[in-house]
Amino acid sequence: MADKISKERRSENMRRIRSKGMKPEMAVRRLVHGMGYRYRLHRKDLPGKPDLVFASRKKVIFVHGCFWHQHDDPECLDGRPPKSNTSYWLEKLKRNVERDTENRKKLKVEGWNSLVIWECETKNADDIRELIVAFLKN
Repeated sequence: MADKISKERRSENMRRIRSKGMKPEMAVRRLVHGMGYRYRLHRKDLPGKPDLVFASRKKVIFVHGCFWHQHDDPECLDGRPPKSNTSYWLEKLKRNVERDTENRKKLKVEGWNSLVIWECETKNADDIRELIVAFLKN
């Protein structure tokens, strides 16, 4: 299937996507901070550079974009694989998912617990709040 926008426009769209400080991550950070928890950001010495690190609890939170990390929930429309240039995208997205799995395994071996919050889940602050409290208290 052909892309609906020009190659140049698609390239510009992709170039503007950043890995830190995006809207879903910022929503989770504001929520966690407002709950009174303190954390560090993107520690480079931990596998996968988790978005939020609670060192004293040995817990980390990853905020994953549904497209980039291929959210497999059938209700999530953003997690669908692209329909154009599939040979490139499917391989790239598969590597992302494999790397995520590997990083969480490494963290587990090092004694860390991890929580993944998906971009689509950040739209409901009450559900996320409950999830985070349960994760950080155990």
